[in-house]
Amino acid sequence: MPDPFQILAGATIGNGGLKIKNLGKTAVTVNKQAPEGVRSIKGVRIILDPEKTKAYPKLHAWYLNTEKLPHEEVVPILLEAGEKVYSWKLVDVEVPVRQKKRIQCCKNCNEMFVQQSSHCRLHTYLQLYC
Repeated sequence: MPDPFQILAGATIGNGGLKIKNLGKTAVTVNKQAPEGVRSIKGVRIILDPEKTKAYPKLHAWYLNTEKLPHEEVVPILLEAGEKVYSWKLVDVEVPVRQKKRIQCCKNCNEMFVQQSSHCRLHTYLQLYC
């Protein structure tokens, strides 16, 4: 799902414009970048609506995982249905306080990294040692 946002908006994980939070839901919330100092901004939350997918039995069965259907069979149905199977609502999106970026040299591997702790993520998350 992130690819369209990276292409259309230039928002990527790398530039901080795209944030992905896996909440186990099949929904997306989209908002503009907030001006500096703004703590809340309006966004749009979009869901594939199970009430609306009922009009497309194969799509509905695939979505609710009640029938095993190949991806190639469902995608054309989804494309044909277009926006008829989605619901949306306006939501308030909390804007996190942006921390100043600090570049550090990892004491373990001597590589530069954006500081979030005293050493690079390689050592924090993977617990690998050079």
